[in-house]
Amino acid sequence: MPANTTASSGSTGTAGGGSRKKKGRRARKVVIVLVLALVAGIGFGTYWSVSTVRASYPQTNGTAQLAGLDSNVEVKRDSYGIPQIYADSDADLFRAQGFVQAQDRFWEMDVRRHMTAGRLSEMFGSGQVETDSFLRTLGWRKVAQEEYDHLLSAETKKNLQSYADGVNAYLKDRDGKDISVEYAALGLTNDYKPVKWTPVDSVAWLKAMAWDLRGNMQDEIDRSLMTSRLDAKQIEDLYPPYPYDKHKPIVSEGGISPATGKYDPQATPSDSLGSSTVQGATEGLNTQLGALSDTLDKIPSLLGPNGTGIGSNSWVVSGKYTTTNKPLLANDPHLAPQLPSLWYQMGLHCRSVSATCKYDTAGYTFSGMPGVIIGHNQDVAWGFTNLGADVTDLFLEKVSADGYQYDGKVKPFTTREETIKVAGGKDRHITVRETNNGPLVSDRSSELEKVGQKAPVTNAAPDRADGYGVALKWTALEPGHSMDAVFELNRAKDFTTFRAAAEHFEVPSQNLIYADTKGHIGYQAPGKIPVRKSGDGTMPSPGWSSAYGWKKDPIPFDQLPYEYDPKRGYIVTANQAVIDEDTYPYMLTKDWGYGTRSQRINDLIESKIKGGGKISTDDMQKMQMDNTSEIAALLVPELMKINVSDKDVRQAQKLLEGWDYTQESDSAAAAYFNAVWRNILKLAFGDKLPKEMRVKGECLNVPPAKSSGPVDEQDRLVRECGQRAPDSAQPDGGDRWYQVVENLMDKPDSDWWKAPANRKDKATDNREELFARAMEDARWELTAKLGKDITTWNWGRLHQLTLKNQTLGTEGPGLLQRVLNRGPWNLGGGEAAVDATGWNAAGGYEVVWVPSMRMVVNVGDWDKSRWINLTGASGHAFSAHYTDQTDKWVNGELLDWSYGTNAVTGSTTDTLTLKP
Repeated sequence: MPANTTASSGSTGTAGGGSRKKKGRRARKVVIVLVLALVAGIGFGTYWSVSTVRASYPQTNGTAQLAGLDSNVEVKRDSYGIPQIYADSDADLFRAQGFVQAQDRFWEMDVRRHMTAGRLSEMFGSGQVETDSFLRTLGWRKVAQEEYDHLLSAETKKNLQSYADGVNAYLKDRDGKDISVEYAALGLTNDYKPVKWTPVDSVAWLKAMAWDLRGNMQDEIDRSLMTSRLDAKQIEDLYPPYPYDKHKPIVSEGGISPATGKYDPQATPSDSLGSSTVQGATEGLNTQLGALSDTLDKIPSLLGPNGTGIGSNSWVVSGKYTTTNKPLLANDPHLAPQLPSLWYQMGLHCRSVSATCKYDTAGYTFSGMPGVIIGHNQDVAWGFTNLGADVTDLFLEKVSADGYQYDGKVKPFTTREETIKVAGGKDRHITVRETNNGPLVSDRSSELEKVGQKAPVTNAAPDRADGYGVALKWTALEPGHSMDAVFELNRAKDFTTFRAAAEHFEVPSQNLIYADTKGHIGYQAPGKIPVRKSGDGTMPSPGWSSAYGWKKDPIPFDQLPYEYDPKRGYIVTANQAVIDEDTYPYMLTKDWGYGTRSQRINDLIESKIKGGGKISTDDMQKMQMDNTSEIAALLVPELMKINVSDKDVRQAQKLLEGWDYTQESDSAAAAYFNAVWRNILKLAFGDKLPKEMRVKGECLNVPPAKSSGPVDEQDRLVRECGQRAPDSAQPDGGDRWYQVVENLMDKPDSDWWKAPANRKDKATDNREELFARAMEDARWELTAKLGKDITTWNWGRLHQLTLKNQTLGTEGPGLLQRVLNRGPWNLGGGEAAVDATGWNAAGGYEVVWVPSMRMVVNVGDWDKSRWINLTGASGHAFSAHYTDQTDKWVNGELLDWSYGTNAVTGSTTDTLTLKP
């Protein structure tokens, strides 16, 4: 037993009941399998006993010493291992939070901090050098240190330090194998040992959040890549305007008041301030930007693929329309499936809220960060979805050995040297160069050194010579105050203090929804959102001209949209446009999600209200599982009109007769329709995109780039293979593509419907022919995947979720992966459905993002709230709580969420008392 922990009554604790016994038996089986895997698969002859594997089990009962506490702290866990912490001071509360999260999740925390610092090579060797180099170039850790140094509140720093002290108390005197079995596996090839946690490690995690929620950077790259094959009108077709006429924005009331210059939810919308952006010439990049896209694919995408297909749902309904007579609030962020889940459920309770102990909050946290990110306290509840603001821009830079060109002069680079330590290898050294627009990301790839060799630029551009560099300007590379905002949100008492906290939540920019016990509901769009001098951020800009770039100050917070008790009685955010751009003077982005999910939620709420009913907690939960396919409702009537001669294809077509467009796991119709949709996208659009956007390894015979000759001249076609990872290739099938197809439906002879005979297929000349060919291709694709007998088809067999343990579960030996990973599960839901089990239509049907958690908050009657996590509380692969919530998550079930002291006591199965 480590010196800082003294047990007095058992180490893990047991509780009665068949469920607990079954979990215990499952855990023992996993331990045995894990030992066998470690011995047979990677043990190199080393014998590891079951007691060795069990060494990292957390203590959950009895007493333990935690240095630095002022008084006893209780950690109460329920039957799912979810902890509720009770303390008498802020310092004790956050010190205990750090200790408990380290008990359950330290491997995850350690990997994350190495990722954000560009130090993965120290753990995993030379294979991570390229990723580390790119992350060092971005400088996340450097900015996190600056951010910590400039925090607004000394109290925030104290809380971060208390949290770090708790983590380090857990680590003290523990070897890696006593912390997590992954360290034991890593120790067979690496002498890596965990080091102390620091407050900056916690702050740096905000940079990883910001990176994966950064907005339209991938769209900016993709539009540039398209210029090698498509003209401006064709690119415009594939990025249509947001459909404000049919998909409501978040905020539909109010505007910036001409009298005060501030946003006023009661004001009449006015554009009298004029547009803050000027449409100017934008500069495309040549297809070698694909190298940057490839580099982005290699960065650990802890939150998920980045694009218009991914998002999150949140909505809040006023008590006027609920059965509880108080607001109900729902949230389910859509992120990459991970094992363990990104989220960690927890309660942080001061036994008596006072000036020295200010918190009584519960919800979802991140392992490695103090406080609660999404949840509620005794007065207010809140939720997040990604606002999607355009906070990144790529700049073409004219560079030389002496510096970069700006307004006709050469300015010196800002440089710094970085040393990357490599496990089992020599140190690597890189030089990071920065312009006034940010770090030169093109320095991190030999291919990117040539970026811009063929970029179309104006006559005013500097001589191309050996090409242009590419710099990244991003709001997250400037220190901010989001860590202050986390604690302020946790302490918020009303909408005024909630907005004050939101003002400091600068990066990443999120939609924040709100409800309180007095019956009020609200919304705030926060974030550090740039104002451009020229251009709209949709394509890379010329870095050599001061006419471009960003103005000194971002959009003022008091001019960002918000709502408070809107007349309609509810607020929905699901990554749709925040506000109609015709009534708002600032550009937030040109790349919103297209509003399919948000409008479905709006429609479900309105139908209930207009029908005279009131919305219950059960209704909110049912809405979260709505899996209706909006694109199916558009396309199936047209597909059913097509005269199909092939009896096997006709048999598949008949599956769509009478289908209600719901995507249940056991639905054969959903399986066939989604295969048809995938093939429509491939034939109409995918085969016409440049190789840098298509799936790696999929090859086509295509005309040379920018060819003006007829595409059916086979002697002019060249063999070309895709280069992008399957989960980020295009067309991804998200609701942008819904809008693209809808816009073309009344143009049956559009060139987009003319699929060339560029493989061994017949060409198509119009929409009906392309749909018929897609139906045929889908029939034979599913025959190959699911069998010829369509009675055995179902959507879930195609649409599967596999949970992969981070790092060793994806990169480790195969046997170890099988021990650490879980699944597959057959899922319902789908792309752009409210139950957004996302899949990339270019890459296949595998689930690539999910509702990473779900919650329904019963405001005021907190103990009737419900929640679920994707996996479980524990990061230990052999724990009963590793994936004990997943089956319920798959079935759309929610767990009771205890908050009050009596409710927590009633649900407690294990109690650990931490003593000074």
